[in-house]
Amino acid sequence: MREIRRAGDRGLLVETSSPHALRAAILAAGLPGVTDVVPGETTVLVVASDGLELVERRLRSLEPGEAGPPGREVEVPVVYDGADLAEVAELTGLTVDEVVARHSAAEYTVAYLGFSPGFGYLTGIDPVLRVPRRRTPRTSVPAGSVAIAGPYAAVYPSASPGGWRLLGRTDLVLWDVRRDPPSLLGPGDRVRFSPSR
Repeated sequence: MREIRRAGDRGLLVETSSPHALRAAILAAGLPGVTDVVPGETTVLVVASDGLELVERRLRSLEPGEAGPPGREVEVPVVYDGADLAEVAELTGLTVDEVVARHSAAEYTVAYLGFSPGFGYLTGIDPVLRVPRRRTPRTSVPAGSVAIAGPYAAVYPSASPGGWRLLGRTDLVLWDVRRDPPSLLGPGDRVRFSPSR
């Protein structure tokens, strides 16, 4: 039986090892009263307008498939000239070119969005590139900065403070309030970084 906890007056937080598959199953089931389904790294938040008890009972018996529906494919062109590129090479024992090659060879999945609007936590990074965050965060990281930290890669959707290691930059707009939806990336989307000049 999966663990389900209340999250405020209208939410249920479901522990799961397959958040995207569970999200897809919840959406496919059309549970009455459910207004939003938000995957996290190991959880899914289910928001309902009413009938939380009924939703919880249905969630306990719901069986997700092996995987959720395939997400969109998003290609992110990157100019690899980041302020931390040489340091990442040193930390990993690779050359700068090898860091770029490994970073751009992987296929990433948007595990979840967080930190700031449109900020996707991307899994699938080459294990050799798993470097720690900077000891001292920058007070401002430019929008479009392509970065890594620990098991994740990301693109900063807007200028903000940050401690991730900067590998490069992209001109793609990840967050635009005039777009529907505003975020270019969504949970389950697949991302590839392509070197550009």
